[in-house]
Amino acid sequence: MKKSSIAIIVVIVILLLIVIGGISSYNGLVGLSEEVDNKFATIDTMLQRRADLIPNLVNTVKGYTNQEQSVIDSVTEARAKLNSANSVADKANADQELSSALNNLLVVVENYPDLKSSENFINLQDELAGTENRIATARKDYNDAVKDYNAKIKRFPTNIISRMFGFEEKEYFQATEGSEEVPTVDFNSIQ
Repeated sequence: MKKSSIAIIVVIVILLLIVIGGISSYNGLVGLSEEVDNKFATIDTMLQRRADLIPNLVNTVKGYTNQEQSVIDSVTEARAKLNSANSVADKANADQELSSALNNLLVVVENYPDLKSSENFINLQDELAGTENRIATARKDYNDAVKDYNAKIKRFPTNIISRMFGFEEKEYFQATEGSEEVPTVDFNSIQ
């Protein structure tokens, strides 16, 4: 009798350790998943902040320029695409398009010294630059959280728990292909 009760106790202890380990792994995955979602929400907030600054910037530029309509329209269209993007990849692509359009707008601004010295424009440009820095930091934080989460769901024995409960790999916030290239601005086509 004594050997069978010890064997039962050992089995129960082993089962308890497995259950506790499974619960701990599950809770860890939930925490990492929530961290990824939180970091993405931060990116979303920063992208929205930038999108909210753009109408003021565009209106300020419009007040000084009248022949740069195609550049202004490209910024407005890119902002609309960003606002309607839902997935991580769509937001990354729209973000890249908006960044490119803003770069083109800022190149055009170089032709207007009065605009460059406008206090309103300078303030908007400073706010936009600060927001761009916050976006870059938020992207890095998000990608770090995704890396930690994705690594966790792939490691043994957590991978068993992640498959059982449907934890799937998260998508990185990546720049689109060719985004490392400097955009070209053709002043002859801006009429």
